[in-house]
Amino acid sequence: MSEPRWLSEDEQRVWRDFSQAAALLQAHLEGQLQHDSGMPHTYYEVLVALSEADGRRLRMSELAEARGSSRSRLSHAVARLESKGWVRRESCPTDKRGAWAVLTDAGFAALEAAAPGHVEAVRESLFDRLTPEQAQQLGEISSAILGGLRRQCAAAIAAEEAGEFVAPVVELPKSG
Repeated sequence: MSEPRWLSEDEQRVWRDFSQAAALLQAHLEGQLQHDSGMPHTYYEVLVALSEADGRRLRMSELAEARGSSRSRLSHAVARLESKGWVRRESCPTDKRGAWAVLTDAGFAALEAAAPGHVEAVRESLFDRLTPEQAQQLGEISSAILGGLRRQCAAAIAAEEAGEFVAPVVELPKSG
């Protein structure tokens, strides 16, 4: 195995600031949605994806792909949304193993009620802190990171769905 490419001091600072900012932003948005709307961010994202789809419906496999989630995790989330009456599953007539997730009117109403507070929290905690140029740069940077990670994560999700555990290989530096 080749020598690790250690981070420079500047890279360590950027990485730690980015990591902490991303974690705090996610925690803040999660807390806002839970407090104001009683739903986790994951459920909000599923409702959004369905609301933007034709007929407010997506195949479960397409919804999992759109959310970057495994089918088993998505299935659990959809089951919880079904119990609230926000989503219903319908069997796929052309594929006996396939199913559709459909956003109900109650789910759309829950999303409409949650969206204004969530959007304001996103605006206040992210966009109000950046110049328009910084927001554009953040978009470009995020797209570059996502492009690389989507390829890597697709393989990990496929392995998880196949019941395989893919442990990352980590080599610790030698002491001494």
